[in-house]
Amino acid sequence: MFISLIADYGVGDPAFAEVKQRLQMALPQAQIHELSVPPFSTIATGFWIAQLGLNPGAADRLIYHNCAPRQDDPDARQDNEGEGLTYALLPNGVKVVGVNAGYTLSFIKDQAKAIHSVNVSRGGSQFRSRDVFPPAAAAIAQDDYSLLGDALDVSLLPEMPLNRIAWVDGYGNIKTTIPADSITLEPEAKIVIRVGDVVSDAVYSDGSFRVPEGTLAFSPGSSGWTMPDGQSRRWIELFLRGGSAWERFGRPRVGQSITRLGA
Repeated sequence: MFISLIADYGVGDPAFAEVKQRLQMALPQAQIHELSVPPFSTIATGFWIAQLGLNPGAADRLIYHNCAPRQDDPDARQDNEGEGLTYALLPNGVKVVGVNAGYTLSFIKDQAKAIHSVNVSRGGSQFRSRDVFPPAAAAIAQDDYSLLGDALDVSLLPEMPLNRIAWVDGYGNIKTTIPADSITLEPEAKIVIRVGDVVSDAVYSDGSFRVPEGTLAFSPGSSGWTMPDGQSRRWIELFLRGGSAWERFGRPRVGQSITRLGA
């Protein structure tokens, strides 16, 4: 089994090792790959659940995610209680187990064949992804669904947040939640992009590298997946030939809004 562990613990944080250790108690042969998202970023978490889960991979896959800002209730917490655990089944058989918080399920809610609550404690530990959730995730990974609760009403889950930064890769390219098919510009059209308080000229590209060095490109990127109707969903990226789009816009945070000011 291949497990993608998506969490906001921080790059190199020993929390990943602790959670992997608990998962491998029940799944000793599992290969576990960790992916660190920014603190409390349910947008990045949801984006990568979809990107990894809806694209080709190993036949036997589990995505185990934890990004739980505990923002479902502003009052003081009893017994470290937080958002509840959920299970989702994707059309390709990938199982997804993790906390329903913010946008974590937004990118897959219209794709999933099933989304259920999981009957485990919502409290009991500050570190629930290590101390409470792994036995349930391991059971589901092994086709034991005895802990599944009611089906979730997907209409109550938030929609995908559009026109936001979803991720910044190691090259400084900005992956967005702007659908590529929503753009009707001609290649090489000049536009203006605002991210936060920073404005920059850009050129719309058809996805190739046919832009001059030092030019900010607004282009269909490498991320996306197939929609239920069979159509391909691709997302716009901002990349700077020979530089970093992230630096160009003053190092914006994941989740920040993006505005196209004109063409």
